[in-house]
Amino acid sequence: MLAVIVLAVRWIVRRLEVPFIWTRRLSMGCIALAFLIVAEFTLMLGVRGLSIREDFAILDPVAGTVYFVSLGLFAIMPQHRRDDLLGEPADVGAGG
Repeated sequence: MLAVIVLAVRWIVRRLEVPFIWTRRLSMGCIALAFLIVAEFTLMLGVRGLSIREDFAILDPVAGTVYFVSLGLFAIMPQHRRDDLLGEPADVGAGG
């Protein structure tokens, strides 16, 4: 999941040319996280027939921890510098 997150962020930042303004990027990550959670809960309810409470109850401690850490990384990943994600050299005078 982490590899997909990194690849998706690289593509989105490059495609949308998102400026490095930390509030915009953090907002972008939080909105994406909200969409992801809504999609997961909708599919979980529809496909598995579980409530949200039941789904959390059946998570084992290790998988649950990894899941929540990956969700946190998903939300903050757009915050990384564009040049860090794209492998481009950092522009010293960019002010970002």
